[in-house]
Amino acid sequence: MPREQGRKLVAQNKRARYDYHIEDTWEAGLVLTGTEVKSLRAGRASLVDGYARVKDGEVWLEGVHIPEYLQGTWTNHAPRRPRKLLLHKREIGRITAKTKEAGLTLVPLSLYFKDGKAKVEIALARGKKTYDKRQQIAKREAAREMARARSVRLRARSGGRV
Repeated sequence: MPREQGRKLVAQNKRARYDYHIEDTWEAGLVLTGTEVKSLRAGRASLVDGYARVKDGEVWLEGVHIPEYLQGTWTNHAPRRPRKLLLHKREIGRITAKTKEAGLTLVPLSLYFKDGKAKVEIALARGKKTYDKRQQIAKREAAREMARARSVRLRARSGGRV
């Protein structure tokens, strides 16, 4: 059987980019059980309440929901158990130093398979204030409105043919 190639996205935390300013990102491997891998391959996971933290020189992913494997037996996993992340010692040291700063947290951005191995992209993030979110929405709306006006103007200039 040929080895799996490329990147297959399982879950994405779109809310994280809305709620946080992303400062730095890392790719980490995951320590998983067999039924967790099978459930992920079926495309079932949720990163919404997930976060990562450093404990005893190791990084742990907590709050991520990987539902039980449907065809699993009594050996099935707990859906929200803490999962160890695989990172280099240097990276863990850098993460530890940065998370000691006030207001910074580690959030998972995406969960995917890369060349057949389960990976998670974690980010060092600073929480956004409500007015930051409103400004972001206002910028996006303004850009949409300009694009809409531009397309209407082009249509008028070309006589309705675009």
